[in-house]
Amino acid sequence: MSEFDPLNPDSQGESTNPSEDSSAFTEQIRHQSLSARVPDHVSAGIFSTGAIVLQGPNEFVMDFLVRLNRPHRVATRVVIPPSVMPHLITAVTENLRRYTEQFGQPQELPKVEPTRRPSIQEVYDELKLPDETMSGCYANAVMVGHSASEFCFDFITTFFPRSAVSSRVYLTVPQVPRLLETLTRSFEQFQQKIAAQRKKLKQQPHDEENGAATPEADDRTEDPEDPSPSAGDDPTPLNS
Repeated sequence: MSEFDPLNPDSQGESTNPSEDSSAFTEQIRHQSLSARVPDHVSAGIFSTGAIVLQGPNEFVMDFLVRLNRPHRVATRVVIPPSVMPHLITAVTENLRRYTEQFGQPQELPKVEPTRRPSIQEVYDELKLPDETMSGCYANAVMVGHSASEFCFDFITTFFPRSAVSSRVYLTVPQVPRLLETLTRSFEQFQQKIAAQRKKLKQQPHDEENGAATPEADDRTEDPEDPSPSAGDDPTPLNS
């Protein structure tokens, strides 16, 4: 069994043999750096004119859109664990800072206030989501770079024996501040939900000691595309 901390690529450890059976062992893998192979089918990348961030109980789903013509469609879907989100936010923030120092403030996108904010279901009813895109690409690491005109997002899997780019996405510079705002808001909602769950778990023993009735468990599975506010969705398109 191989164990590797994707948030610490330089983590290392020694191989151990817990029994005399040489076929049973545990090894912690060491990655020297976050360099990654770029497969041919990924190297060209995908240009996106907007993004939607969905929040599930165990993952964040980022749908990168193309809205240049109709029907609008999801160009690629990237799935990341919650532990990667703060690293993504930090990387985008740092790249925006460096961009501003070199090229000045990014141009702001015009904001169009809708007469009625659509639900996430209504947004996806108007989007084309191809079957081959529905399950998405998994990533447990990310690299962000920029030029004078665009930002490049390399979403990476750090699996043994070689890290590889699972999806490459390009965004024009004016879209990036709004994406950062959406990512930050979604992660804050996730943290608030986790804090509320922990508080509830701590409160339950106290309620039982005082004879309070314990509510029945809700066996419903949370839908990561739940249109409720807690889903962390942002149906506002980031138009170019």
